[in-house]
Amino acid sequence: MMKKTAIIFTSILLLFSGCDVFKQIGGAYQLSQCEYTYHSVDDIQIAGINIGDGSRLSLSNLASISTILASSSKMQTIPLTLTLNMNIKNPNEAVAFLNSLDYAIEINDLEFTNGKIDIPLQINPGETQTMPIHMSTDLKQLMNRYSQEKVSEVVNSFFGISAEKTQVKVNLWPKVLVGKTPIKSPAAIPVIFTFGGKS
Repeated sequence: MMKKTAIIFTSILLLFSGCDVFKQIGGAYQLSQCEYTYHSVDDIQIAGINIGDGSRLSLSNLASISTILASSSKMQTIPLTLTLNMNIKNPNEAVAFLNSLDYAIEINDLEFTNGKIDIPLQINPGETQTMPIHMSTDLKQLMNRYSQEKVSEVVNSFFGISAEKTQVKVNLWPKVLVGKTPIKSPAAIPVIFTFGGKS
């Protein structure tokens, strides 16, 4: 289905564009053929508490996070920001590149956040690059949408506080510039990986 949608999308664009757009489509296609793996998480802040990459949570940080999650009903917002780093390996013989993309992130089946990346990316054949995705969300809004218990479970597994693993699904939609207008691909590049928890 994804391949059929991409073919239709490409055909429509080619009707209204020239060789520059065709080149962009080729670069985006090569990106869809790349290999994606989890690299790291860093710059984590929850409700103003800086916990770095979360690998060495202090007892005071653990206590603070637990208090925040437990007293969420008294809070207006619970901002969470972090950087998710993904490795992208290009095993193909052509360059993979794009100008920008949209993304949506699910964590343990929760629709966590979405956004866009406007920094150009180019990965030569045989090369691996790390792509940072700067995420931000409001845990309070997620709790209102799902439940305090469900969101707390996800946060605890994400930070390795609980023994549960964390499954992260990232959907990437490359954009093609037609003139000055960015056109979003209707077919996403799905990336799924698991990390966290206690071994």
